[in-house]
Amino acid sequence: MTSKYHLPRGSSADGPYDLLVTPESAGWGYSGLRILTLRPGEAHALSTEESEFLVLPLTGSCTVTTDDRALQLTGRTGVFASATDFAYLPRESQALISSASGGRFALPSARTERGGQPARYGRKEDVPVELRGAGACSRQVNNYCLPGTFDAEQLLVCEVLTPGGNWSSYPPHKHDEARPGEESELEEIYYFEVSGGENGFGYQRVYGTPERPIDVLAEIRSGDTVLIPHGWHGPSIAAPGYDLYYLNVMAGPGQDRAWLICDDPAHGWVRGTWDSQDVDDRLPFEGPDER
Repeated sequence: MTSKYHLPRGSSADGPYDLLVTPESAGWGYSGLRILTLRPGEAHALSTEESEFLVLPLTGSCTVTTDDRALQLTGRTGVFASATDFAYLPRESQALISSASGGRFALPSARTERGGQPARYGRKEDVPVELRGAGACSRQVNNYCLPGTFDAEQLLVCEVLTPGGNWSSYPPHKHDEARPGEESELEEIYYFEVSGGENGFGYQRVYGTPERPIDVLAEIRSGDTVLIPHGWHGPSIAAPGYDLYYLNVMAGPGQDRAWLICDDPAHGWVRGTWDSQDVDDRLPFEGPDER
């Protein structure tokens, strides 16, 4: 089952995209992600069709031109250097993504029947940067496009940075049932990058319930992706010496755009141990990409 949900780097490349995950290719209804590399001076035309998108620089800068507007994205030198500015594109829009100096750009998406949001710029300074957990569960979360941080129709996007040797997405949790006020139904994509070049690695765990089994324990490296249609997910483990980054893309059928999770009751008690521990002093991440 692992190969169905673990997509090693390059295994889902298509045309101009280093990674292309659509609702159809994933076998679900809403969440999608594309990773686009542009060489200096290159441009790419994007038609959003039935989905809303973000243009989120991983490395480099770009200009997103849509509706005769040019949204200039300063970007960043790499995912461990800082959060980034980004652009939002509604469904049924056309955009040209161009980069004078080249770069790599994540294009998270969510299929939606609504299209009331305008195309617009998201400032880096407005992205809430959260230090979550403590001790060996310390991690940084950049909350780009979540309820209360940026308006969208159904798209939810954040990124998590975990220092080497730490665990994140822990305790394991799920969001695959619609239970008002307790849990929301969301498909999720994890896209990974790891410091240390070709040597960097980490691990991702996904497991299900007797009624809905799923079993993934994947060694992940830069450019890998894990699909989570349902089930408990976590931990995401950063090997000692190698910092771990992942981009989370979520969407589902709920019309209220909620992100509500349920901890695995076998492990939820771990949260109570954080009160007596300090946050890892390697956080927040600031500075060079490789460490």
